[in-house]
Amino acid sequence: MNRLHDLGVIASQQPYPLLFATISGAHLYGFPSRDSDYDLRGVHILPVREVVGLELGRETIEVAEFQQNIELDLVTHDVKKFFLMLLKKNGYVLEQLYSPLVVTTSSEHEELKSIATSCITRYHSHHYLGFAKTEWRLFEQAEPKRVKPLLYVYRVLLTGIHLMQTGQIEANLLNLNEQFQLAYLPDLIAQKSEGQEKACLNQTEIEFYHQEFDRLCSKLEQASQVSNLPESPSGREALHDLLVRLRMRAV
Repeated sequence: MNRLHDLGVIASQQPYPLLFATISGAHLYGFPSRDSDYDLRGVHILPVREVVGLELGRETIEVAEFQQNIELDLVTHDVKKFFLMLLKKNGYVLEQLYSPLVVTTSSEHEELKSIATSCITRYHSHHYLGFAKTEWRLFEQAEPKRVKPLLYVYRVLLTGIHLMQTGQIEANLLNLNEQFQLAYLPDLIAQKSEGQEKACLNQTEIEFYHQEFDRLCSKLEQASQVSNLPESPSGREALHDLLVRLRMRAV
């Protein structure tokens, strides 16, 4: 059975209606292994009685288990929580919203994607720079040095640079490398996809990758400084109106 169909069945069984659900993680980033789990991310809509009453509904739902013969990592947020995250420098929610790997959608999903373009600012660079530095520290501390965290470092940095330059989200490392042309990435991606991500890297390779990390961090900082993106989001009113409409309809 088709994996997308299986994920659609899972999405349809969630306790609250979904505004959308998309695939994130390694499948979105372009380097899944044969045994990669499926990261399903989305937005659910709490009914009014679970927002205004004494018994509040679940703002965040997390599931990590096998369903439909799929190793699943599912996270959904209520619309209000998700909208508030959109108004902050949070690249995760942008990547979930604009993921081309759509499991379930709605007309309001399309409306939200349009609104969210006005929530993207140059300060989203802080999200990507901070995440990359955290991933790099984990890579340096780990033994042996694995390919997977290294790919996450470069994926995050290239996504951030691309966002600063274009105002658009692109999380797929293969697509990003069509622009950046980093000669070492195809081999790293092949190792990860073929299940060789635990292969040890020698010291010479590590020194090279460290230089690349520093270079790309600097490039992200420079891209932020010259970006045409605004300094603050302007989509709050439109998000408010959409939230009210969604909530009033959810009885």
